[in-house]
Amino acid sequence: MMSTNNILSPANGKPIIVPSQDMVLGIYYLSMEREGEPGEGMLLADMQEVHQALYAKAVTLHSKITSRVPQTDEAGQQYMKRFETTPGRMLLGECLPKSHKVPFDVVNRLLTKKEIGDVIDQVYRHTGQKDTVLFADAIMALGFRHAFQAGISFGKDDMVIPDSKVTLVDETKALVADYEQQYQDGLITQQEKYNKVIDAWSRCGDQVANAMMDEIRAQPKDETGRMAPINSIYMMAHSGARGSQAQMKQLAGMRGLMAKPSGEIIETPIISNFKEGLTVLEYFNSTHGARKGLADTALKTANSGYLTRRLVDVSQDCTVVEEDCGTEKALEMKAIVQGGSVIASLGERILGRTTAQDIVDSKDGSVVIPIGTLLDEAMIAQIEAIGTQAVKIRSPLICESKMGVCAKCYGRDLARGTPVNIGEAVGVIAAQSIGEPGTQLTMRTFHIGGAANFNETSNLESVADGTIELRDIPTIIDKNNRRLSLARNGEIAIIDSEGRERATHRLPYGATILFADGDKVAQGDRIAEWDPFTMPVITEKPGIVKYQDLIDGKTLTEQTDEATGIAQRVVTEFRGSARSKEDLRPRLTLLDDESGEAARYMLAVGATLSVDDGAQVQAGDVLARVSREAAKTRDITGGLPRVAELFEARKPKDNAIIAKVSGRVQFLKDYKAKRKIAIVPEDGGEPVEYLIPKSKVIDVQEGDYVKRGDNLIGGSPDPHDILEVLGIEPLAEYLVAEIQEVYRLQGVKINDKHIETIVRQMLQKVEIIESGDTTLLVGEQVDREEMEEINSKLAPGFQPAAGKPVLLGITKASLQTRSFISAASFQETTRVLTEAAVQGKKDTLVGLKENVIVGRLIPAGTGAGMNRMRVAASSRDAALRAALRSTSQVDLIAPRTAAEEHAAELAQGPEAAIGDDPLGAATGETHGTDADAGDYLLKSDGE
Repeated sequence: MMSTNNILSPANGKPIIVPSQDMVLGIYYLSMEREGEPGEGMLLADMQEVHQALYAKAVTLHSKITSRVPQTDEAGQQYMKRFETTPGRMLLGECLPKSHKVPFDVVNRLLTKKEIGDVIDQVYRHTGQKDTVLFADAIMALGFRHAFQAGISFGKDDMVIPDSKVTLVDETKALVADYEQQYQDGLITQQEKYNKVIDAWSRCGDQVANAMMDEIRAQPKDETGRMAPINSIYMMAHSGARGSQAQMKQLAGMRGLMAKPSGEIIETPIISNFKEGLTVLEYFNSTHGARKGLADTALKTANSGYLTRRLVDVSQDCTVVEEDCGTEKALEMKAIVQGGSVIASLGERILGRTTAQDIVDSKDGSVVIPIGTLLDEAMIAQIEAIGTQAVKIRSPLICESKMGVCAKCYGRDLARGTPVNIGEAVGVIAAQSIGEPGTQLTMRTFHIGGAANFNETSNLESVADGTIELRDIPTIIDKNNRRLSLARNGEIAIIDSEGRERATHRLPYGATILFADGDKVAQGDRIAEWDPFTMPVITEKPGIVKYQDLIDGKTLTEQTDEATGIAQRVVTEFRGSARSKEDLRPRLTLLDDESGEAARYMLAVGATLSVDDGAQVQAGDVLARVSREAAKTRDITGGLPRVAELFEARKPKDNAIIAKVSGRVQFLKDYKAKRKIAIVPEDGGEPVEYLIPKSKVIDVQEGDYVKRGDNLIGGSPDPHDILEVLGIEPLAEYLVAEIQEVYRLQGVKINDKHIETIVRQMLQKVEIIESGDTTLLVGEQVDREEMEEINSKLAPGFQPAAGKPVLLGITKASLQTRSFISAASFQETTRVLTEAAVQGKKDTLVGLKENVIVGRLIPAGTGAGMNRMRVAASSRDAALRAALRSTSQVDLIAPRTAAEEHAAELAQGPEAAIGDDPLGAATGETHGTDADAGDYLLKSDGE
């Protein structure tokens, strides 16, 4: 519990002891290097001369000088080495522990908060705990002292409003007026206008912010060549001491877009900033965001605490029980790439995990890292050097240990940076690591005053040099000579010069691909672009368009815009009377010269038609457009409930429908509010049918080939479907990715293994699908361990039971745990206890919670060793008792009933209670030596 033991965070393995605020500012100020300072280019012999020069004001803290710094070699001897540095950085260098692993280079740079964290990390990894604590103390004192001596202040003139702001705002106003005109002329819909206006303003806000940052960042030199003093607000934000670019943007750029109470974005942004002052209307629009932030905080604290409680309850009995479970399974890890930028590199995802297969250099086939190695920082560097794209690792999710996980599957103990010890309560650590930032997440909303910022990605850029490879992407060249993708599930891959796959991306339907298959691209080239706001319906062949079942007034309405007077044809839902057997399926048919009907395009409700009946079209023309949803503000308020929704394994609203088999899509008949589609497998199996509400946009067209697991309609997939269709690994990958996404938006780092540990607990039950020759019933839900136990007790030749994994939400999983004491202390106490009483349940006290409740030593930490001894002792006792029963020595036999026990006590007299245990002298086989069980276990070896 000592504070000096808590240097690394158990949630992500990064240092927790990191300076903040004033200290960061002071250290940042110390480590700055500036041109034209007095004494630039001086040669100083050592630290003593540097102190004298500073005292005599011959140099400043930021002057560029050359000096000798004492370094330590591997033998521990000191030697002097020359560095180009500044006096300020040398003061920092004095605090560094003397070790050859931590050279002066680590502080010979500009140190922001993140960098200081890295320095502390390095010091801890290479020199140990004591030196780290002393180092942290020393830089704390140094940071505070120099923040005070620097005299950094905050004045209104530090907020520089860029000159280009007026022109940028005027340009955007003109652009918005242009969109308004297009809308008046009926070229775009209300929704499209809204999307484009929001887009334009959010881009304008970013440009103003960038211009402001450029002006604040710039350091002009005066006539002597000395730099002007650095802007203090910039210094505070850039060092990570306080404030962010988003807040600076509101102070001196423009406040930007605001959200309505409903979460939609208001079209008119706040053009003023706080320095200029807001107009009354702008102020009124702002107040809403600010109030919402405060109200959210109050509500979310309780939610976050409840989430933590549920997480702890579901995972409390998950501890490290053995060294290695010997499983053959593995999870495959890849870097996470979104929109062309790497969000989480492969290295940081596999650090501190155990390899599940040899890592081989693809160039010469040599094994770089053998199977079963715990990966540390040095090995990660090796793996990244050979350019491996995916690594198979062990994970708590696939660990086959009973009653817990094994050390190999778990990997590194993040709080210590060493392999995890047996008896570590990894479940509780995982729960707290995920729950703890929840409270921070909730507080973060009003930091940017509800300002809404979003940028829809509408293009794809290459992450590396290489060759383009199109996979399953049929393309078509339209009349403007653009290459359009007609794939719903194709991928575009970038292959580098050594034949390694650097990235794969899925493209939306109708995207323009700017390169052909096999073309060379350079890093940063734009590969494809698309309209993020609408989904087109594109014709693949030339021909004549005919409207089918598009009847004016029934399935088609001409919506005349009041504002513009221009009519637009929109597909509407037709609710026929019950008597009329009309079955209207709005669609476009394409007729070609030879065969008549060439293609059919089903239209969703809300599609806007772009062609007339009987029009001649070319391949690649857009027949209709379906608008995608208007962007809502992505705020973490959607975040905490989203995390809870994922952990509770709830079915999301508007959930996606996943194809259960691979095959061709076929549209069957329509019903009142739903339409039936089927997927016909290629191998001639049974078609799988789906009922889809007509209000939903179907992402596939008739005759398209879909792969198992592809989305038929958009939305968030239901985790239960993923488990059923794709299995455990893709489910885990989905849950980890989605939960990480929420935390990543807030800049919170959590190691994947914590989420995997919780998901493991959610997947511990199976549903029996075949009872075999066991007493289990089909459809019953039991623990997987219980099923395997029952199967192992079957006589040879009998049919074992089989089950499929079931995903339970964390509340349900906690209530269905084997221990009724733990479940009763969580929720629904009466129900749990009555059920336990009716079924005559036994609680074997294996988890942490039930042991805390009855007041025993918990089976974690040092208690894990005691627990193992207790188990061994009771099994030995049982064996001895059985032996003694056969020799019928009544006084040694354990009593079977309370009456027998009473009689035995009376017969033995009071000294029986003092513990003259006849079994005490009988020694059984000795225990193995164990890290947690002290020396007394080792005595028997020497005797």
